[in-house]
This record gives sequence, structure tokens and C-alpha cells, in this order.
Amino acid sequence: MRRIIVVGSQGSGKTRLSRNLGRKLGLPVVHLDVLYWQPGWTPSDKPSFRARVAEAVAGDAWVVDGSFSGLAFDITLARADTLVVIDRPRWLCQWRILWRSAFDRDKARPDLPEGCPEQLDWKLMREAWRYDTERAPVIEAERVQYGADVPIVRLRRDRDIQGFLDSVSVHGE
Repeated sequence: MRRIIVVGSQGSGKTRLSRNLGRKLGLPVVHLDVLYWQPGWTPSDKPSFRARVAEAVAGDAWVVDGSFSGLAFDITLARADTLVVIDRPRWLCQWRILWRSAFDRDKARPDLPEGCPEQLDWKLMREAWRYDTERAPVIEAERVQYGADVPIVRLRRDRDIQGFLDSVSVHGE
């Protein structure tokens, strides 16, 4: 595994797993939120975002945090050798979003761009609640279209995530 994409609902643990994989495997981590959002939570235009994503995954090895299906998933998936899907209960994702919006408000996060502070966002909460019915099917359809041959690792529980992390090694042993 040298080109890994980690997808899942907001609050599922994508960023933590991406950072841990990057650290363990010695790979750079590409946070798509950093490439997409401009200060003040202003979205990038699609062509410039896609160009930044293509540049970020042009290297031989990386971990991508997120999918941005409909905007850039085709770019990352075309180069990936592993797709990790975190499938957590929506109540847990909701709780984690609330927790970090309350307690991480003043902390710098590597997955957020400058000028985009952590905040309670009801749209984000709604998207996380509807992830299984609205986003997951889109991600799956794009996976089939652009990366049907990319192996998938599905993780549901903390012990699955920890077991996966324990199983990966720098030399693929």
C-alpha cells in the first residue's frame, strides 16, 4: 500500500486514520479539505481544485483524507492502490462532530485550511446524518466507474481500525 484513500462520513475518523497511516508508513497525507476550502469556508472553483488534487497525488506514495466525490474522487481513485472505507454508526459521527466543534474550536487542525476555524455547522451535521443514504451511494458508484479494481478495506469499529493499522507495514510485510 503506497497510494491510499480514506473515505467515510464526517466525524467517522478519516483524518485520524489518515494521519496514523501516513506516520506509520512514512507517507505524506493529503487533506482534501485543505485543498478545497479558502478562508472563511469559501469553496474553490472546480478547475483549480481539481488541478491542486492532481498535483497532490502525482507522486508515487500518499494517503488521501476524503473523497470529494463528484469533484475529484475520479482523480485520486485512478491512482490509488487501496481504498479504505470507514463505516461508523451515524450517532457516533454526530457525537464526534459535536465534540470537536465544542472542544477543538481553538485548536489548529492539519485537515483544516487557515481561516477556516472549527465550528458547529448544522449543514455538516445534516450531511453526516444522511451520509449512508446520500453520499455513500455516490462514492460507491464512482468507485465502480473509476476504480472497480482498487482493493477495498472496510472498517466499522475501533478494533477494526486498530487491527488494520497494526497489520500495515512500511515494507508491505
